[in-house]
Amino acid sequence: MIRTIILWGIISYLIGSFPTGYVVTKLFHKDENGKRDGLDIRSIGSGAIGATNVGRAMGPVWSWFTAIVDMLKGAFALLLAAHIVPAEDANIIAAVSALAVVIGHNYPVWLKFKGGKGVATTYGTLFFIWPYKSFAVVLLCGAIWYVIRGVTRYVSLASMLSLIAIPICFAILGAPKEFTIMAGILAALCVFRHRTNIVRLIQGKENKFSK
Repeated sequence: MIRTIILWGIISYLIGSFPTGYVVTKLFHKDENGKRDGLDIRSIGSGAIGATNVGRAMGPVWSWFTAIVDMLKGAFALLLAAHIVPAEDANIIAAVSALAVVIGHNYPVWLKFKGGKGVATTYGTLFFIWPYKSFAVVLLCGAIWYVIRGVTRYVSLASMLSLIAIPICFAILGAPKEFTIMAGILAALCVFRHRTNIVRLIQGKENKFSK
């Protein structure tokens, strides 16, 4: 069992570590003259490789593209494990895979462990963790994200609060304890990754989403 956990942790980490935002800006970002310039996304904005920072560099279309691919990384890891792992080990392996794929996104080995903040990957992972109830929970918390972002115009605040709501919903609905604990860890990791945003929010210096 320990070997299986380690194996799926490594596989999921490698899936999550694909640096979508970095690849997108390197391949498709254009300068003011319309020429591709190989921009390193880590050199602008927050320095993260996630969808929000890609949006700063390339606009909303590429931001959504990056977010969707990052979500699919989490989904792919979960669905792969679900089709291979024996049923009796399914919950613990799913929880390990979910955690590992987000860690891979946040700390990719290919970029010296400097990645994104894991919001989209966490959403994609948790969506498939507990069918079909997790579908409803993640969609509800996605709506919470949308409302908070719309009211406050702070993407960081919306991300943190919406992900904190997921383990609470899991606990209320009676999800397997492995899933609730894992969702709580991912929410805590999200808050940790947004620690500089929290400081700026307190100081009133956080960047607002442009409508």
